[in-house]
Amino acid sequence: MSEGHFLRIAAAVAVGTFARLIMLRSDYRQYPSYPHAYVVHLGLGFIAASLGALAVPAIVTRNFMAASILALAGQQFREVRDMERRSLEKLEDTELVPRGTAYIEGIARVFEARNYLAMAAALATSLVSYALPLPRGMAVAAGAACGLFTAAVIRGVFGRRVVGDIAVVREGRIRFDGPLLSVDGIVLANIGLAEARSIIETQGIGVVVEPKNDNARATLANVGQRQAIVHDAASIMGVRVDVSERDFTPLMRLDITTGRAGMVIVPMERDIEALLEVVRRVPVIETSVRKPLATRAGRIAAD
Repeated sequence: MSEGHFLRIAAAVAVGTFARLIMLRSDYRQYPSYPHAYVVHLGLGFIAASLGALAVPAIVTRNFMAASILALAGQQFREVRDMERRSLEKLEDTELVPRGTAYIEGIARVFEARNYLAMAAALATSLVSYALPLPRGMAVAAGAACGLFTAAVIRGVFGRRVVGDIAVVREGRIRFDGPLLSVDGIVLANIGLAEARSIIETQGIGVVVEPKNDNARATLANVGQRQAIVHDAASIMGVRVDVSERDFTPLMRLDITTGRAGMVIVPMERDIEALLEVVRRVPVIETSVRKPLATRAGRIAAD
């Protein structure tokens, strides 16, 4: 391999790996949260960047066998989704408040897509550095800039929406009608023990999520979306519950008349504004998205 090929490939691999690195962080979803997960995902990002970086020089040098092998190798990144899904499903039994299958599938899809983003950034870097009729150093620098720009554009276009984008999140009033627990009139559960009712009234927080339109109402009606909200709230704020203690398990139920969703949680940290911000930042699960207003029948019904 000539020095020119090596510099172009190295720059493309570096840009692609960096694009993967800036998207790999522990955030409000608390995943990944341990060093080995970082190593696994950075390793996969490096491999993806290498595949994107090697595609152009393989074609330039007429090594079409290498190009076909790279194409086959790229298909294997579909295994990443299965790997993430299996790992998170095995951890579900250890969660006091499970993520739910919809949330797990959403996380798995995101990690698969991010490897393709790393590949695309590296491919753009490599393509521009070979295509521009400039001195080698300038061509490599221009390619790196193009690769970073590509990563930024793709990340912006495919950025995930959050609950705060589709709904109004506010505090709700907790009330008991006998043993029936409700938040702003949305009945959540039957709490039999008087002691438990007292704790929920004094230490619990009610949250109401009001959809902004019919699309949001249909999305919030999805059980997986509501389970994701409950899980993130419990993960960030903590929850006063242990195994087999059902009375204090966070709940979220739907008002079938208005489409509002009500939640009650007894958090370890009783900070109402922090809890509302957590709920607003919960991602909209891809598999829960519904768009009835995109259909003619849905628009007629809305009118």
